[in-house]
Amino acid sequence: MPFDPVMIQPFRDELLELGIKELYTPQDVDATISNNKGTLLVVINSVCGCAAGKARPAIRKALQHTAVPDHKVSVFAGQEVDATARLREQWLQGIPPSSPAIALYKDNELVHFIPRFKIEGRIAEEIAADLIAAFDEFCGNNVAA
Repeated sequence: MPFDPVMIQPFRDELLELGIKELYTPQDVDATISNNKGTLLVVINSVCGCAAGKARPAIRKALQHTAVPDHKVSVFAGQEVDATARLREQWLQGIPPSSPAIALYKDNELVHFIPRFKIEGRIAEEIAADLIAAFDEFCGNNVAA
């Protein structure tokens, strides 16, 4: 059963304020990833405490870096159930379901993934450093928008 949309809106807003576009359907997920040129950050957002206190703050900090992904999107686990399932089944094959989680694609190939267990056991600054290292490796000299 999906979460109450009113309850989770502030959690969505945290990412929307960063220019992260929401994907609502399996078709949105497939079209976005399969047609992506360049780098794409995909966030599996969640209501849990590690999303609020660690993942979203880490993403905010990492996106202030000079090298950032060309595109940024999210799905909300527990809300966009079908879109999240499609992302996991088609685009995160072989990776156990995890939320929150952060994926980085180059073109349509997964090049970096941070699962929940690498979020909940660390502080936001450590997660941001992990993202920044991936951005430096895969995003080249993109400039933050």
